[in-house]
Amino acid sequence: MELSSILKPEAVKVISAASSKKRLLNEVGEIAASVYGLDASMAVDALLEREGLGPTGVGRGVALPHARVAEVDHVVGIFVMLEQPVDFGSVDRQPVDLAFALFAPKEDGVEHLKALARVSRTLRDEAVCQKLRANGDAATLYAILTEDQSVQAA
Repeated sequence: MELSSILKPEAVKVISAASSKKRLLNEVGEIAASVYGLDASMAVDALLEREGLGPTGVGRGVALPHARVAEVDHVVGIFVMLEQPVDFGSVDRQPVDLAFALFAPKEDGVEHLKALARVSRTLRDEAVCQKLRANGDAATLYAILTEDQSVQAA
């Protein structure tokens, strides 16, 4: 699975002012509404419900919030880079500045897991994270996320 199949360029944003995990998830909900037509409050509620099962901060400043929603027919993604990291309850207790959110259909199983694994592999790559953190332009961030796939797949 390629990230370009789940991530639209306009779903990549740099956020300057998200002061908490909840505010970050609200920003993600707004992007989900504007880019994918999801109901923002339902998207946020779904993400918060999933966070209630355990934080999706995976460490090293990365979070992978995800949820199942009835409003999509395939997995869609949103990537945000925060200018000011926020506490996300991550396993290593480090604040998060890179978040890749996924929304999958309610009944989806395999595609959601494949997408989550793909995003996780991409953001576990320290070189990719360094490139992302060194750039503040959304178009460049999208290019970094989608260009490195062939290298990582090898």
